Amino acid sequence: MSQDSTHEGLEPVFDPEFGPWLAQASILVVDDEPGMRNFLVKVLGPRCKLVGEAADAAEATRKLDAQHFDVVILDNVLPGKTGLEWLSTQRAIGFFADVILMTAYADLDTAIAALRAGVVDFVLKPFRSNQLLNAVARCLDQTRLQRENYVLRHELTYPAHRAFLRNKLVGNSAVMQQVRDSIARVAPLPTSVLFTGPSGTGKEVAARSLHSLSSRADELFVPINCAAIPGDMIESELFGHLKGAFTGVGGAREGLFMHAQGGTVFLDEIGELPLAQQTKLLRVLEDRRVRPVGSEREIPFDARFVFATNSDLQSRVKAGGFRSDLYFRINVMEIRLPPLKDRGDDVLDLAALFMRDMAQQLRMPAVPIDERARQSLARYEWPGNIRELRNLIERTVILGAFPKDFAHAPGDQLEWDDESLAGVERRHILAVIREVGGDREEAARRLGISRKTIDRKCASWGI
Repeated sequence: MSQDSTHEGLEPVFDPEFGPWLAQASILVVDDEPGMRNFLVKVLGPRCKLVGEAADAAEATRKLDAQHFDVVILDNVLPGKTGLEWLSTQRAIGFFADVILMTAYADLDTAIAALRAGVVDFVLKPFRSNQLLNAVARCLDQTRLQRENYVLRHELTYPAHRAFLRNKLVGNSAVMQQVRDSIARVAPLPTSVLFTGPSGTGKEVAARSLHSLSSRADELFVPINCAAIPGDMIESELFGHLKGAFTGVGGAREGLFMHAQGGTVFLDEIGELPLAQQTKLLRVLEDRRVRPVGSEREIPFDARFVFATNSDLQSRVKAGGFRSDLYFRINVMEIRLPPLKDRGDDVLDLAALFMRDMAQQLRMPAVPIDERARQSLARYEWPGNIRELRNLIERTVILGAFPKDFAHAPGDQLEWDDESLAGVERRHILAVIREVGGDREEAARRLGISRKTIDRKCASWGI
């Protein structure tokens, strides 16, 4: 039985010639010749996080079932079946990693068969160590780029993940310093974290801060808005799928969870996750394995999970809308983000930051925040929290001055003077949202309307 090389106690040697990802990679070598395996382990071992060995197809399958590998280096001549036959079987049951084929025969038929089986690169025997290292580095670079692009496209699909949400935690209030202290304390640990607080308080910013302070900072941070993905697509989006798993699928695809391999998964609005997917998520959290739709294989998976919600999950549990076992599993460490009205002068720091950033983004002059505006900013209750403040600053930059309905005398509550039915409706809805601490689900219940109606109205008001 072959042994895996982990070089315990030793950090992989970073070699700039082969890019930044080789030292973090896990590689599986599949070859029946001990001499070739030993050579590859000596070349890869000091430079990689983990190098696994397999002498035949059966052992290679067992290794894949037990451990995630970023790249498989596969010899085509194996006992019992060819490497390409084994690879085709693995692809059919759920195997997504890149494969580099080692072969002494560079004929056209082998090349065509290799491409059909999903090989991404070749090395022709005999080869030098640098040729192999360059091939592995190309695979890692390409995979990283593809995953980053997919995650960015996913973020751009949903309005909740806009660029301004990536700003660092801003403010020197005592409540925000407590939040920062809690994040710094838990960041180095593998513990799951649940961020709570009203909508628009910066929960994604806090999650990104947690990721940047963790040992996973060099890996991907994958934000997922559970409320923004259609119910019939969410399982495929999260877990991935195989070719033919359901109607209209053209090919296999990794899910967002697997894109976060080694990094951080941020599940925003976790309370909106359908019950069926809550069961599957609980299994992922407990077993650290992901089963793509249509797959017979559960893929080993390693990522940190961070959650966020603006709703009362305990009430959801009592109402039967959220699994109690999942609630207790994710609520290990809760960090509450305070509403903007409770953060004192932080609103002025945020306004200055948004003013500078928005003026640069729109290529328009910044509007001075004079004493009158500062007092109005400080006295307003901000039912839409940071998101509402940011939208106000954007309107201000576009108009070249703070809106007229904002310029109230010190001591006045910032409100709209519109006495129309629409204006009365707006004031009443926002008042109820303030009463319930920004919990739109509870506000909808009290008002006797749907949560979607509140979300739609708030969006039309720029909140």
